[in-house]
Order: sequence, then C-alpha cells, then structure tokens
Amino acid sequence: MMMRGLFLLFFPLLSIAQTVRKNSIGMQLMPIPAGSFQMGSSAGEYDEQPVHPVKISRPFRMSSTEVTNAQYELFRPEHRILRGMQRTSFRDDDPVVFVSWDDALAFCQWLSKKEGRHYRLPTEAEWEYACRAGSTGFYHTGDSLPAVYRKYNPHGHAGGFSWATPMDLPEAPDLRVGQTPANAWGVHDMHGNVEEWCLDAYAPYPALAQVDPVIRNGSFRVTRGGSHTTEADALIEHADPMRRLQARYLSSSNRMAALPADRNWLIGFRVVEADPVPMSLPAARPLPVSHQQKIVPKTTAAAYFSGPIPFIRKPAQPGFPFYYHHHQPAVTELPNGDLLAIWYNTVRESGRELQQLCARKKAGSDRWSEASLFFDVPDRNEHGSLVWSNGRDTVFHISGISAGNTWYALALIMRFSTDNGYHWSEPVFIDPNYRFQNQVVASMIRTSSGQLLFSCDASPESWGGTVVWSSPDHGKTWYKPAEGKRKPVFAEGQTGAWIAGIHAPITETADGKLIAFGRGDNIEGHQIRSTSTDGGQSWTYTKSPFPAIGSGQRSTMQRLPNGHIIFASFAKDLTYRDAEGRERKASGLYVALSTDNGQTFPVIRPLVNDPGKAQELDAWGWQHTFNWTDSTAEPKGYLCSTLSSDGMIHVLSSGLEYVFNEAWLLNPTSKVGER
Repeated sequence: MMMRGLFLLFFPLLSIAQTVRKNSIGMQLMPIPAGSFQMGSSAGEYDEQPVHPVKISRPFRMSSTEVTNAQYELFRPEHRILRGMQRTSFRDDDPVVFVSWDDALAFCQWLSKKEGRHYRLPTEAEWEYACRAGSTGFYHTGDSLPAVYRKYNPHGHAGGFSWATPMDLPEAPDLRVGQTPANAWGVHDMHGNVEEWCLDAYAPYPALAQVDPVIRNGSFRVTRGGSHTTEADALIEHADPMRRLQARYLSSSNRMAALPADRNWLIGFRVVEADPVPMSLPAARPLPVSHQQKIVPKTTAAAYFSGPIPFIRKPAQPGFPFYYHHHQPAVTELPNGDLLAIWYNTVRESGRELQQLCARKKAGSDRWSEASLFFDVPDRNEHGSLVWSNGRDTVFHISGISAGNTWYALALIMRFSTDNGYHWSEPVFIDPNYRFQNQVVASMIRTSSGQLLFSCDASPESWGGTVVWSSPDHGKTWYKPAEGKRKPVFAEGQTGAWIAGIHAPITETADGKLIAFGRGDNIEGHQIRSTSTDGGQSWTYTKSPFPAIGSGQRSTMQRLPNGHIIFASFAKDLTYRDAEGRERKASGLYVALSTDNGQTFPVIRPLVNDPGKAQELDAWGWQHTFNWTDSTAEPKGYLCSTLSSDGMIHVLSSGLEYVFNEAWLLNPTSKVGER
C-alpha cells in the first residue's frame, strides 16, 4: 500500500479542461465538472444513509465506458484466456471482468506511465457524482430505470438467471460497452452491465458535510453500479417491518462491496484522469490479547436441563436491518468461557440483504446479548458459516460468500480472532472460486492427528452429499480430499469421497474413526451413517438408526471427553419414558447418546416440556412459533452445538438454546429445568 501512495505522488496536480479527450488506447474521457451534491438516499438501504452533502472540489475526466477486454489486454495479454468464462465478456469491446481491485490499480499505474498523465479508480463519491450527472432521482434517468439498462434482466427478477450463479446461461448477455444511452455528462453503463471497483474501502457514511472524501481503511472495497444479472429492485411491502424490504440495487446511491482479492464475472472497472489520492494506510494496531479473564465454571454431576432459552434478541439500535428470517446458526465456547452464536438474518434466503448476526452469552450468565452485526459483505449473500474455538488462543470464522445472490455457488473465506471474538483478522480466501461444495456446515473438529476438518454441502439441493475441507497446519492451508472426485453411489456398503446427505456434522470417535450423518440420500427412510478410517479421504455408507429428516431440519453432533457421542435431530414418532416412568409418545427435537463409538444410540430423549406447562415459543427459522408441550418438541430448525468446559452440552436450533448434561440424558426420571 505504501508503494502505491508513493507512486501516485509522482504526478503533478492536473488541470482538467472541459473538453472530451481520447487517449492512446482509445478511451474516451468525459469532462466532469467540480460541484456539490447530496450523497446517499433517504429511501435506500441502511448503508446509503445518512444523506450528506459532498463537494467535489476539482474537475476530472472519467472514461465514458468501462475498461474493455481489448484495452486491458494491452496491459496483460494473458488475461485473454479468461474471456467467455461463465458465458460472459467474449468480445474486444465487452468490459473486462475477473479482475481484482489490485489488478485494477495495477492497470491504472501502467496507463499512467504509458500516457504521462495520472489515472486511478474513481473514489466512491466521484462515482456517484458522475453517475447522477446533476440528477436527484434514484437513477440518472429519474425514479425509474428503463429496461434497456437491465441487461439480461429486463424485468428485474432476482439474479436475472438461475440464482445468479456461474452455471451456464441459456444465452450469453450482450455486454458491449456504450450500447445504453449515456447520462447528461456523456457517461455510459453506470446502471448495470458490470459492477465497477472504486478506490474506497467500505465503511458507514458520516453524518456531516465532506469535501473530496475517500475511505482508506477497511476489509472490503466498494463496487458500484450493479451488473447484467443484478435485480434492479427488491421491493417487498409488508405490514410487518421485519418482512419489508426496499432496495434498488442498480440505483445511483446503491453501495456494494467485495474483498479486494475477489475476481469474478460480475465486477469490472472504469478509470478517471484526476488528481492523485494518497492511499498509504496507517500502521495497524496490534489486537488486544483478551477482553475478559477466563471464568472457570463449576461442573455438576447432578442431572441438569435448562431451556429453551432465546438467543435471538432484537437490537435496540434504530435503523439496524433486523429481518424476520433467522437461520443456520453456529456456536462455540470462547477461550474466556463466553458462548458466541452466529446466524444469518434475511427476508429472502436467496437475497442480497442476507447478513450474519451474532450474540454473546457471558460465562456464568443465562441470558444472551442483543443481536449485533457479525459479518456482511455488502449486497452479497453470505450463506453457511461456522465459528470454532481451539480452546486455547484462536477462534475461527469460516463462511461462504456469493458473487451476488443465493447459496448455489459460493467462495470460501476465513477469519480468526485472538481476543475472544471482539476483533477479527481481515478475511482471506480459502477457495476464491464460486462453485458448489462451499456452503459451510456448522461443524468443525480437530482430530487426534492434529488435522482441522470442517464440512460443506456438496450440492445446493436438498440431497447430494457433503464434502470435507482439511488443514494439516492449523488453518494456514486447506485442501479438499474430494476435489475432482465423482459423486458416489450412496447405498449400503458403498464407498466414496463424499459424505452421504447434505448438512452433515462430523466427529471423531474414541477409536480414531470419523462419523457423519447427513440429510437426504437416505436408506430405507433412515439417515445414512458415513464412516471414514482414513481421516476423511474416503467414506463407507450404512443405514443409521435415525429416521430421515427433511426441509428446514439439520442434525448436530458432539463427542464428550469420555468418548461418548451426543447426537441431536428430529423425528415424527418417538417413544420415551417421562419423569414418572410412564411410556409416552412424542415428536420433534430429540437427543441421543452413544457409548460405543457411534455404533448404537440406545439412549434417546425428546426435548419436550413437563406436563401442564405448555407454551407457545418463537423459534424463528422456518417454523417461527410452535407449541412446546409434553408430546411436541420443536419441530424444525438447523441445529448446531458446542460442549462447554463445565460439562454442559449446548444445542441451538434456529432461535433457541437447550442446555443439558449427560447425567440428564441417562436419568429418565429427571425433569425439564425451569427457564
């Protein structure tokens, strides 16, 4: 970064004449006058607010179109091999894509040397100012966007094609630059076509007037304008504000962002000929070691159960985007004894508004904090995630990220914290390729050989298997044993490189085997048990004792220090004995215990209420409210779990926490604890 700043300072300040100029590689550079405007939108998403006055103090020139393949390949001829990937950007005059933010900066430096003039990316404020060209509506065309700007998405449908993934398109979109009408300042393609990198890092807007603003420090870099498959509008009206969504993803004020290392088929860039902006960053401050001393909780040998305890509490912060659908949680005990839970929150599971929230339960407390923002790549769908502590000094966060909307094709990122989840490292890619097999399951373990393992769905459907990612060096490098392997036949006695069923939690047994239980790919109406004796390189499939689960359901599993295995899932018909020893029937969430390395699970208890204490509870996720009675437990939810240092097992569904110990499972006459 320091070298970039020094390079930019070599060029003198520019005096931009108010004339169109064409440079040596055919770029038409349009004069943009100095001036002022209102940045943001009071009717936009939360990150477009507050609206604030911005002054652009000096004129500049902006390329009338995005940088094309032909222009970029004068700088990097080898980039030509990427033309047409994902059936986009074939022609010389199509915008170049599969370029990172650093690639775009390098092109600007090359062009500056070649021309003897200063080129750079536009700041976010310059981009919006030039896009508006004096307009004040949602678009430079007014408050509506004509269909001609919605390339391959004329009706504004979500994604524009099947889930906005890199699957083959029925036909390739025509992305040739300069085909849509220019704005009042002669600039084309600022609504749609491809997203465009800006110079700025992404950060909240200040509530004050600014002059030539630029944000230098942040995890993500801003992109603007949307792409050929970006839905123009997401307008969902509902009486419940948690179900209401209003986003105009192609508007002049809409803000997107991406990791600076991201290269995908939706993002390109354009350049400005303008005064330099020093981009050297301040030295990073070291993270504090700890924010809280380790609290050693007391263990109890007595049977214990508590719950359901809500872990999702609406934040009091006004304007915080808190929606009705909460799903796919993950939980871990932090090194200081706190519990940290994360989950995603959205209106639409496939929507760009999806974000990851978190809550903390302090050691010794029985109440979770209000929800707060945990991780969000603006206007990208972050689907599937986990948090896992090594129990000593490091907490991992691993997540899928979509290039746009939906969970179908995801890249994989990782962050870590060394201060109990209060600060996190910059996210880095485990896998930068947007593809199947990257939807993270909330299950991560360290094996007896020191390998770190976590699982991801092998398919975006409700069946199709789970794959394992493995690290031999505590997360520094990762590989996937199933890479390049064919989908197995999920049948009794067969073997393959994938786990049977999606959403599969994994654990290591006391005798060194790995076992997993997925959803779908069932045998005779039962979940398949997948077993590996070679560290997850291959798996053998057998029928498990557990009934098959379906939509809106995910199992979880934990190994206890004594080697016993806890398994939690859902069933429609269970027989059990209540606290008085009577045989009863129940349905819904249950917990099972194995004392023989997962071969059998003779102890099964449904998590039902005590007789006479029926309650209606909100479990968020798919079912929202349900009746918790002595015969009906929670019917659905994506389960996750962790074992705390006091010997308690914490099972979280999509909105509720259940806390119990092994003694409670083994004592059929023990009652459900009070909330």
